[in-house]
Amino acid sequence: MKLTLLGTGDAVGTPKIGCNCPACADAREGGKSQRFRFSILVESGQGKILIDTSPDLRQQFLRQKLSGIDAVIWTHGHYDHYAGFGEFYRVQNKVDVYGIQETLDYIDQYVSFLKPRYHYVKFHEPFELIGLQFTLFKVTHPPVETPAGVIIQEGNARVVITGDTSSDIPKKSLDLMKNPDLLIADAIVPPHIHIKKHMNSEEAMSLAKKINAKEVVLTHLSHLLRPHHIESMFLPLGYDGQVFEF
Repeated sequence: MKLTLLGTGDAVGTPKIGCNCPACADAREGGKSQRFRFSILVESGQGKILIDTSPDLRQQFLRQKLSGIDAVIWTHGHYDHYAGFGEFYRVQNKVDVYGIQETLDYIDQYVSFLKPRYHYVKFHEPFELIGLQFTLFKVTHPPVETPAGVIIQEGNARVVITGDTSSDIPKKSLDLMKNPDLLIADAIVPPHIHIKKHMNSEEAMSLAKKINAKEVVLTHLSHLLRPHHIESMFLPLGYDGQVFEF
């Protein structure tokens, strides 16, 4: 199992349009603060899966030399997590898409012309794709009613992706998330800032400790964090193109 962080930015990405803060300046100079919007590529010997389809998907595909994938899993219906699906137009159609029914029905309003093949799944019920086991679990990301995190398992290897969430994750989900080899955690801002629908970096690190994660990487990062080369001395920040193999 191989995971590539295609995009580690928040909804606006870094650099933010019109901003000259230290992180945005570093991003414009080509530093690791440069962040596309959120997507993760999951690969096995049997195929490739996308978790969420970033608005920057075209650039992500070109950077990774991708020409197609086997399926998409959508975590929730926010623009920065599905809008790039249109980049499949005239490249790959009738894509198999998996997610909670409410999520897929909402996104269908915007991508129905692409004729994706929808597969409704339920929270906490495992399903198999490309030889890997996937499980969606409920998180808290108001006002979204059914936001999901994702657990990926291959043999004894387990990866947990929180998706977009506050620290108020349901107990049933926390129980499922325990003891991962890798936690990929939403950590949009530094500790002195609190956002109702996301975790800050301190909350994300506390979650990693709570579920006994062997390794943690922070993603969905905003320009409000310090430039990557500085902040990464203190926190396990993810960066675009980062790879994990199990």
